[in-house]
Parts: sequence; C-alpha cells; structure tokens
Amino acid sequence: MTAKRLWLLDVLRGAALVNMLAYHALYDWVYVFGHTGGWYDIWSPGCHVWQQYICWSFILLSGYSFTLARKPWKNGLLVAGCAVVLTVVTVGFMPSESIWFGVLHLNAAAVLLTCLLYPLLQKCPAGVGLAGSALLFFLTNQVPEGYLGFETLRLCALPAAWYRTNLFWLGLPDLTRFASADYFPLIPWLFLFWCGLFLARLWRPRAGQAPVLLRPLALIGRHTLLVYMLHQPVIYGVLWLWHAVR
Repeated sequence: MTAKRLWLLDVLRGAALVNMLAYHALYDWVYVFGHTGGWYDIWSPGCHVWQQYICWSFILLSGYSFTLARKPWKNGLLVAGCAVVLTVVTVGFMPSESIWFGVLHLNAAAVLLTCLLYPLLQKCPAGVGLAGSALLFFLTNQVPEGYLGFETLRLCALPAAWYRTNLFWLGLPDLTRFASADYFPLIPWLFLFWCGLFLARLWRPRAGQAPVLLRPLALIGRHTLLVYMLHQPVIYGVLWLWHAVR
C-alpha cells in the first residue's frame, strides 16, 4: 500500500496536522483556560501567518487529493457528516466556540460541488485554471469582511445589501449577528481548493515510501480526518485534567 502512495503529500498533511495540534493547544491554553499567552496572540502577524499556513496547506492538499480519490463524492459525504457532528457538539457543549461553517464544512462542500462541476473543470487547461483560481482567491480573499482584496489590501468595498441575508456559507455573512469559531466560506476558499485541483494536473510527486525520518509525519498524514475529529477533545481533556490534578 505505501509503495503506491504519494508520500510527499502524506508528509505535507502530517506537517500541517502537527502545526494545527500545536496551534490549537496554545489557543485552548490561552483563550479557553485563561492563561497568559506571552508571544501567542491570534491577532498578531506571526500567529496569523502560522494559522494561514495551516489552513492553506489543508485546503490546497484537499483539492490536490480530489484527483486521487476513486469515489470523491463518498469522501465528501463522510466529511459532511463529520462537519454536522462538529457543529452539534460545539453548539451543545461549547456555545462560545460554536462552529457553523469551518474547514470541514468547506471541505465537504468543495468536494461535492467539484464533483458536480468536474466535467467542466476538466475542459479548462490546467495552467489557465490554476492561474484563474489563484487570481480569484486573491481578489475575493476579503469578501467575508465586505470588500475585494487580499489581507490588508482593500481594492473596493462591496454593497452592504449583499450581506443582509447572512449567506455565511457562501462568504456573505452578516457580521452583526453571525459568529463562528472556525470560519471558511466557499468564497474565497473554494478557489484555493481548485488551485490544488489544477496543480495536480501539472505536477505529480513520486510514489513510494517516505524516508525513515519523515515516516511519522507520513503516518499522521494518512489519517487526517480521524486526527482532526479527535484532536480538540483530546487537547481539551488533557488540559482540563492537568488543571484538575495540579
């Protein structure tokens, strides 16, 4: 089995997961259990870049992996089910950290939508598709915040009327009444997913077994969904137990 896997993708997923575990452990330590964060501040440029690296990695790799799945629609439905569970659990047990459309919701929606549009996407030349998707991601990066542009580069404001219906799943949230602890709407993130999709047609790493030093990361990367679903309960439980017994 490992001889047929694209081990570099597993390693990259594993690296993103390890970073996610560290980032969320610090988040719980500071913002859930109320400790002093020191250098860790989710509003600081350094933490923002760290968080974006994790998100970009997962979404790009998810788009790339779409082309490797035998039945991607089954994967999409599985992730959609996990996303529903995540929403129910956070709303029911941690309402201050409720997740309404996080990275799992995005991944499920992107996979299922891409299944529907795949024949059309296949007709687009890979280079054109990659460049076009990257441009659209750049231009729409701040649509959920009310304007076109990337990060702090504001090109133009968008009509406030677009946001009144609170289409948060699309990327048009009414920020006066919508909040989600993890938020990744279709706009702009679907375009980053498609960047991975088109990249897969332009570049394919060698299959085989990862080098010995990278095999732990590759092992973690082969179980991305399981690790994602379990990591927060485990981290929260460990921190709660540490506080209870210290």
